[in-house]
Parts: sequence; structure tokens; C-alpha cells
Amino acid sequence: MSTFDDRERAYEAKFAHDADLRFRAEARRNRLLGEWAADILGKTGEDVRTYAMTVVTSDFEEAGDEDVYRKLAGDLEGLVDSATIRAKMSEMMVEARRQIIDEVK
Repeated sequence: MSTFDDRERAYEAKFAHDADLRFRAEARRNRLLGEWAADILGKTGEDVRTYAMTVVTSDFEEAGDEDVYRKLAGDLEGLVDSATIRAKMSEMMVEARRQIIDEVK
């Protein structure tokens, strides 16, 4: 094995690791958003978990965050404005990343 091969393998491993962490953080953010929205909607108990999972699965409709935003905006229409939803999405991404990093340590 050459040094180049070793570097290439290390780069590929880092890329895969970073992609995995990014996916986990986005899924965690979506669950946290779902729990936040469920509280606003007055859901309790198992309904909170079930609703949060619908938010997580809404992220698989298309690339990016707009599918999650549309889900939340539709469900929270008249309860929360667009700016609040987008701010909460950013806030929850920071929290999700922190949680994932803490778990990896």
C-alpha cells in the first residue's frame, strides 16, 4: 500500500463518518421538532412519539429541509408563524448536533 492509498482510504472513511453524523443529526433535529410541535398541538403520551415520527419520515420526501418545514407549517397553521418554525428548525439543529457529538464521545 502506498501513502496515497492510505490517505485515500482515510479520506473515504472520514467522509462516510461525517455523512453518518449529519444524517443522525438531521433525524434527531426532526424528532425534536416533532416533540416541540406535538406540545403546541396539545398531544400527550404516545401521541407525542407517534407525531414526532411523522415529522422524521416527512424528511424523506425530498432533499433538503423544505419537506419538514411544509409538514410543520401545515400542521401548525394558525398556531405558529413561518419565522418561528424556521428559527426552531435552526435551534433544534444546533441541539441535535450537540447531542450527537456528546453521544460519540
